[in-house]
Amino acid sequence: MRLLIVRHGDPDYTIDSLTEKGWREAELLADRMSKETIDYFYVSPLGRARDTASCTLKKNGRTAEVCPWLREFEAPIWRPDVKDHRKIPWDWMPADWTGDDRAYRRDQWFEMEPLAEGNVKQEYDRVTGEFDRLLERHGYRRQGGYYQAVCPNRDTLALFCHFGVECVLLSHLMGASPMVLWHGLCALPTGVTTVVTEERQQGIASFRIIGFGDLSHLYAAGEAPSFAARFCECYDSPEERH
Repeated sequence: MRLLIVRHGDPDYTIDSLTEKGWREAELLADRMSKETIDYFYVSPLGRARDTASCTLKKNGRTAEVCPWLREFEAPIWRPDVKDHRKIPWDWMPADWTGDDRAYRRDQWFEMEPLAEGNVKQEYDRVTGEFDRLLERHGYRRQGGYYQAVCPNRDTLALFCHFGVECVLLSHLMGASPMVLWHGLCALPTGVTTVVTEERQQGIASFRIIGFGDLSHLYAAGEAPSFAARFCECYDSPEERH
């Protein structure tokens, strides 16, 4: 089985949709996806993901199943450097999370005080549980750290969603702390991540990432990637997000 996990196009968060550039990106993505053989489409309920998917679905004459758990990952926390309001759990200042060894451990990351207080592990388990139920519908049942290939297949599933939740799904498949993925990876708008099953022993499958955040559809058309999700390359860059 193959998973295509797609981040939405350049967002306009004020209206939960896409910017003019985001719509161009979505159309270029649709051109790329129309060359793929995709068996099933799934999409977040949020506007920016649904609008991104709409271009591909229209071009392919298809519809998508809306999955509430594919919405952006939300479990607000009191981030160490922000004292007046809660923040998303997957955006910390580097000095605040790298100093805690638990952040790197798949069985301890959620014990960090802001995450434990914010019940982040409960939300993580809810989302990954729904993800596993979807995979089981398609023939792969979670068994500890691997999947039973109950009905092995070569189907392709496309999931249109968001960066934070994408890292949650990947960390679950990899058996890794999501803190490392949230802060060490960056999926730019319309980036396509490709994950495939490997069944090296009959009936036992694992998932392997063979491409992360691919933007070849933008480069081929001469469209520069959006900066969204990144922060300033150098601190003295006033035009880039701090």
